[in-house]
Amino acid sequence: MVFSSILFLFLFLPLSLGIYYVTPRRWRNFALLLLNLVFYGWGEPVYICIMIFSILVDYANGWIIENNRHRPKVAKGALLCSLVANLGMLLFFKYYDFIVTNLTALFPGLDFLHPLGISLPIGISFYTFQTMSYTIDVYWGNVHAQKNLVSFGTFVTLFPQLIAGPIVKYKDVDDQLTNRRENVDQFAAGIQTFVCGLAKKVLLANNIGALWEVYKAMDPQNLSVLGAWLGVVAFAFQIYFDFSGYSDMAIGLGRMFGFEFKINFNYPYISRSIKEFWRRWHISLSSWFREYVYIPLGGNRRGKLKTYRNILIVWLLTGIWHGAAWNFLCWGLFFALFLMLEKAFLLKWLERAPALLSHAYTIFLVLISWALFAQDDMGMAARYIRSMFGGGQGLYAGADLYRLVSYLPLLLILVVASLPLGRRLYQRLKPNPRFALAMVLCAAGLVVCTAYLVDASYNPFLYFRF
Repeated sequence: MVFSSILFLFLFLPLSLGIYYVTPRRWRNFALLLLNLVFYGWGEPVYICIMIFSILVDYANGWIIENNRHRPKVAKGALLCSLVANLGMLLFFKYYDFIVTNLTALFPGLDFLHPLGISLPIGISFYTFQTMSYTIDVYWGNVHAQKNLVSFGTFVTLFPQLIAGPIVKYKDVDDQLTNRRENVDQFAAGIQTFVCGLAKKVLLANNIGALWEVYKAMDPQNLSVLGAWLGVVAFAFQIYFDFSGYSDMAIGLGRMFGFEFKINFNYPYISRSIKEFWRRWHISLSSWFREYVYIPLGGNRRGKLKTYRNILIVWLLTGIWHGAAWNFLCWGLFFALFLMLEKAFLLKWLERAPALLSHAYTIFLVLISWALFAQDDMGMAARYIRSMFGGGQGLYAGADLYRLVSYLPLLLILVVASLPLGRRLYQRLKPNPRFALAMVLCAAGLVVCTAYLVDASYNPFLYFRF
């Protein structure tokens, strides 16, 4: 079940809100837990067992850590148990086939190993990171262990952010699990944020995604320079409005149920460096790796060589987190390289350079990275990038010019929507006109999105596969 579906919008969500708000306050976490499990199990009920296992393991280990602080070996053992369980599940379901395929290719004597072809449980990359952050924070003393199993289960399974994030750390919602107080203003703000995210997804991401699908289906060697760049620009807009739209919907849904999640995107395409880009893109993932990997490794406090080492480790992990494929690994190394160069000298130059030049540098590199990211394998990605620089079929083709002209109005809308201009103009309005405008836009947005969904056959969520 996806947020941008008629089933969710007009059946599951209204029923969930109704059940939640008629339930007495002290039982609301239990009601929400059941709703979360129904949502998750709608498409893959068998994988509920894996999620329940993760809940029980990390709840038990958090309790052991909390009650054995005077016995460091026991507490550390519980932490290791949590990490091994969560990383083991992730390794098995997400990376086993990739590892086996590559090992048997390198060592024919291991041909007794076979890929299992097990489908990836939806959201496992997100909820395993959430539960690991919980046990780590309990071990570090940042939070107390959650005593109520239902409340902990609610945290792990919260359906607004369960499938594709943002990654919600326990310490950010600890108090909200037991002390949240829903109100009309928060609920109204949630509706506004949700509809905005829905419009991003349905009206913007889906429509520009249709252009990317045209170029993705073509042999990269047959692309012109214009076609290759037009395709990757389309993908760049699609993945941004798809994922940021989902995040906005998740944040909006959270508010409807009394939760406040941190933002996950902050206009990343206005960045003037790769460092700034990753402070604005998928913020919850970047902050997770910074807090639980980069800083514990020493961050930038132990000399330049170890700083570069730490950047390399973090970005190898970031790349492989996105998928079990060599192109994702290379994608992570690509960003690691430029982050190290910026750390060494490039960032100082970019800060002094004209804004237009530093912005062009960032967008250029990000588009190259999306060409790596968007393809199904490294070979396809390499051929696509080669076509971007003249290794395909000339500078342009008539069909590319036609598509450019056809999609130009949408591309201009996407450019404007990627800028904070609209938000700034909206915030300048006085409260009453702002509220009235928000209500009108929400109603109109929901109607238009519904009309598109009724008639649409193309409605993917790109981050579901991660």
